[in-house]
Amino acid sequence: MSRLIKIYTDGSSIGNPGPGGYGIVMLSDNEDYKKEFSQGFNLTTNNRMELLAVIVALEKIKIKNSKVKVYTDSKYVSDAVEKGWLFNWVKKDFKNKKNPDLWRRFLRIYNDHEVKFQWVKGHNNDFYNERCDFLANLATKNSNLKEDKGYTTNLT
Repeated sequence: MSRLIKIYTDGSSIGNPGPGGYGIVMLSDNEDYKKEFSQGFNLTTNNRMELLAVIVALEKIKIKNSKVKVYTDSKYVSDAVEKGWLFNWVKKDFKNKKNPDLWRRFLRIYNDHEVKFQWVKGHNNDFYNERCDFLANLATKNSNLKEDKGYTTNLT
């Protein structure tokens, strides 16, 4: 019987587009295991960071077919999956949709696990959501920002 992995994620950007970052807190179901991750980027959008946080967290899970619950304050991410929009976008090869590079990356890892999304209201005193927000904003201000190649490639 596989244990539930809880993932809290958040993404942010200053300026949208602008410098951005994501924050992740991963927990076992009884919270005896906790890991945090974050990364900043020099030019990106908040939606890209929201989605990238989920992708990176899922990629860190080592056991295939894990049960995963993702808590996010991003309606963009949670609704795209839970309401099935993403699967219609796939059928249309993401025509006129933003962030197809990240959505394709998401789908490569999403199918390796049993993933459910739970939307949480942002800035509403949810401890782990607030922690992810802090990590994302801190990463945005880091002096070692990476390039979001998927974003900058699509600018030209």
